[in-house]
Amino acid sequence: MDPLGNVPVFNAVLAGFDPARRTAVMARELLLALLILFGFLLAGNAIMSFLGLSQSSLSIAGGILLFIISLRMIFPPAYKDYQAEDEEPFLVPLAVPLIAGPSTIALLLLLSSRQPDRLDEWSIALFLAWLGTTLLLIASPFLLRILGPQGSRAMERLMGMILVILATQMLLNGIRDFVQSL
Repeated sequence: MDPLGNVPVFNAVLAGFDPARRTAVMARELLLALLILFGFLLAGNAIMSFLGLSQSSLSIAGGILLFIISLRMIFPPAYKDYQAEDEEPFLVPLAVPLIAGPSTIALLLLLSSRQPDRLDEWSIALFLAWLGTTLLLIASPFLLRILGPQGSRAMERLMGMILVILATQMLLNGIRDFVQSL
């Protein structure tokens, strides 16, 4: 879910709103993202079966997507296309793709298809990750004041490096699974 990487984006998108409205919009977007993520976690097997996807293809695609996202965190584009300040975001871009992004959805689909007997554990883990993300994003204005712009960029790049490692492992696991299935 990359809460540290999303702190600057959330604050830039919501910069034109008063603090009370900013918190309300943030809470709404986080709840929408949670509903979407739980939908993919709980319906993962049905989605995989309906689309005819294998676990290895999902792992490879998820690894590639996560890798691209993490590279953007490490090497951010010079120009970021945010919404106009007078528009209130709804679902896009905050809930989807920032919180419920393609790599998170791919990971939830992978977990639910590989080990469907552990859905209760994955549900608890998803809720705890979402709760941590929520707390961090709600406290983000305070966090940004403490870290400053350079500290914020450093944290985003550090998270990007960790995600590169996770993406590489996810990709390698998918390739290994595919080769073993041949």
